[in-house]
Amino acid sequence: MPSTVSADHNVESFDPAWVALRLSLKVACWATLIDLVFGVALGYLLARKRFPGRELLDAVLTLPMVMPPTVLGYYMLVIIGRNGVIGAWLQQHFGINLIFTWQAAVIAAAVVAFPLVLKGARAAFESIDTQFEQAARVLGVSPFGVFLRVTLPLAWRGVLGGTLLAFARSMGEFGATLMVAGSIPGKTQTLSIAVYEAVQAGQDDQANLLVIITSVVCVVVLVTANKLTPNRNPQA
Repeated sequence: MPSTVSADHNVESFDPAWVALRLSLKVACWATLIDLVFGVALGYLLARKRFPGRELLDAVLTLPMVMPPTVLGYYMLVIIGRNGVIGAWLQQHFGINLIFTWQAAVIAAAVVAFPLVLKGARAAFESIDTQFEQAARVLGVSPFGVFLRVTLPLAWRGVLGGTLLAFARSMGEFGATLMVAGSIPGKTQTLSIAVYEAVQAGQDDQANLLVIITSVVCVVVLVTANKLTPNRNPQA
């Protein structure tokens, strides 16, 4: 009888952890995909184009890296909340409410992790010798073709390294996510929020399990990112 009770307790403590893990992976994948599309596009723009306000734009896009997550969460509430600029419009025309949904968690994670993709992509594009691109243009390749067939293949390691770092950051996002998505078990409670709730409730076993799962996933992602990122000092 005691063994049965113990087994049931383990199942109960194990299931919420994997529910939170699945939700975290879902949120991180969508957030990273969004960051990849916009990060690569804007990284290429900042690396190749010269225009007034370029560095100011870079600074604004990098703000989530240094700004407190709770401040970012407040900005997002102002924008996508029910009374926000975009949130009110979505509610009025489409009946869509983003607040306290997993989609809001995706937006929060994407905003917080975006600078990692942007910086990685920009650095990768700036490291490419432009003579390769010029040679492709001379051969009659279209600008978009040059990007797909020359620029991106040469920069893929840096772009992928930044993308993996963004994925790891999305997995660990807490402050902004808590403000716009809340902590609804099975719906918006990601791993980092589940750890917080477990600690607050005094559920040490649950907290330990969640911490171990989070740590293992992030270590695997970071090790992979380090292997893919170009080594700038071959003699090291």
